This record gives sequence, C-alpha cells and structure tokens, in this order.
Amino acid sequence: MKKSLLLKVATLSIAASFSLLATAKDTLNVYTYDSFAAEWGPGPKIKQNFEAECQCELNFVAMDSSVGILSRVQLEGSASEADVLLGLDLNLMQAAKNSGLLAAHGVDTSPVNLADGWSDTHFVPFDKGHFAFIYNTETLSTPPASLKEVVENPDLRVIYQDPRTSTPGLGLLLWMKAVYGEQAPEAWEKLASHTVTVTKGWYDGYSLFLKGEADVVLSYTTSPAYHIVAEGEHKYKAALASEGYYPQIEVAAMLKNSQNPELAKRFMQFVLQPGFQSTIATGNWMLPVVDQAEPLPTAFDAPLAVNNTLLLSAEQVAKQRKAWVNEWLDATTR
Repeated sequence: MKKSLLLKVATLSIAASFSLLATAKDTLNVYTYDSFAAEWGPGPKIKQNFEAECQCELNFVAMDSSVGILSRVQLEGSASEADVLLGLDLNLMQAAKNSGLLAAHGVDTSPVNLADGWSDTHFVPFDKGHFAFIYNTETLSTPPASLKEVVENPDLRVIYQDPRTSTPGLGLLLWMKAVYGEQAPEAWEKLASHTVTVTKGWYDGYSLFLKGEADVVLSYTTSPAYHIVAEGEHKYKAALASEGYYPQIEVAAMLKNSQNPELAKRFMQFVLQPGFQSTIATGNWMLPVVDQAEPLPTAFDAPLAVNNTLLLSAEQVAKQRKAWVNEWLDATTR
C-alpha cells in the first residue's frame, strides 16, 4: 500500500515536472529605446504579434536613447543578455559592427523599399525618415526654409538633442557637417547663441517645444502626421530644408552570443513581416521599409515629398564622429 502510494506520488511529481518544462517559454531579450517600448509606441503591438507566432516571451529592455543601446552592449560585451538590438541607425552601424559582437542575420532583404536597396549582412532596416525642424504655424508666421535659416536667424528659439546621447542629435551633427563642411564650428557658435536648450533625448526636447519653449525643435518630417492622425491637429509642420534633408534608417541586429540564436533569427525575419511593419507608421511615426497592403494615412503624403537627401558615408562617420562631437562641444561651450 505504502509502495503503491509512493509510486503514485513519484509519478505525479515527474508528470508535473514534464508539464512545467512543456509550458516553459523561451525568452527573447531585445534592447531598444524607451519610446519604442512605451505603451504608446509600437513595442506592445509587436510583442503581441510576435508572441502569438513564436509561442515565446518577447522582453523589451528599454534604454533612454539609441546611442544608449550601443553603449550598453559595448560595456557588457560578450556577457550581454541581449539577443537583439533594435533602434540603432545608419550613423551607428559601423561602430556597432566594429564591436565584433554582432552576427550575420541571414534574412532575405529583397522586399526592402529603399532608394539604393539593402544588402548589409548584419543589419535589417525596420523604418525610415528624414530629420527636420518642426514649427507651430500659429506661433511662427515666417518659418525657416533652410537649415542655414535655422542656424543663422538669431531671433529663432531652437531646441535640439545632444549628439552624444541621441540619434536625432547625431543626425543634426552630420547634417551640419554635410551643409557647412569646414565652417561647421562657426555655424555651431551661431546656433548656440539662440538655442534654448540641448536635451538628452528626443522626447524631452519635443515636450518642451509643445509647451511653447521654442519656435522650432529637431524631429522628423513625419512628426506632423502624428498630430494629424492622433490629435486631429494640423498646426504643426516640418520646415523646408533647401539644402536637402539628412536621413534616418533604423535597424535591427542580433548578437553572436545570443542565448536564443534561432529565436533571434526568427525575430530578425519578423522585422520585415506585416506583424512588425504594420505598426511603424502610426506607432513609431516613421515610414515602413516594406510596402504595405493597406495604404498609409494621407497625413503621411507631405513627408513623402522629400526628394533631396544628404548623406555622409558610414566609414567617414565612424572615423570622424568623436572629432566632430568635440568640435560641437568646443563651439557651443565657449
């Protein structure tokens, strides 16, 4: 009797153990920036869509900026718990690749809709856009029509982001270099004379602008679409840039020391699928990189008119980035 009871208990215990193993889910750790993972960003919907497909747990680890993602994983090195990095951009790709921490993704990127296509073996793009200064038509009757007008108009109150901690800030650094070249230090001095503040990240700067603290703020050509679609508000516009706009393409990459390499590869493939791309326009307020079955809201029509793009090479950016940041610091702290 006792032996029979013990046998039943042992059998139940083993069955329970197998049941727990069967229901345990693999976890994919994705480092991204805070606004992507926020409840109002695309992260929650992407998490829902991917988990329904993979029967796993998608864990977003939010950093305060895209630059912070790279800094964190460089600090952690091969011991990082990250499986995927989501939110680096063109200007950080070479530095990330130079870290030696990334693995080739093996994803077919032929569906990607970019002007020059996409062939990088370590990064998969997930959205695209251009940097621009945003203004309020009700408070600024004569908006700037070029980057030089933003920089050189002493009466224009400006907010932008720090190039050391923010990808928009880094984008402006490169935009300035593309337009002003060797005269960039003098241009930064002029801009500093009427800059309200330089914020650590995009959210802080844009929030101050919405409170009326500045005439223009560095953001994206697609930013007005958010106000139109989400708020029914048409007063925010992207200022023209006669010299050309500087692009941002955000990318995903997987780590070679991922604890779940097969799941990481599956997520990298998912990045170009509808469950991910359909969240970008009205979740991250950027443009998807794969053509969608459903047309974008008409609010995105104006940003699509950008037809003049300035771009410095990734190799040049990786080589000169530190020197250009120091150049900016020297010019703006005099």
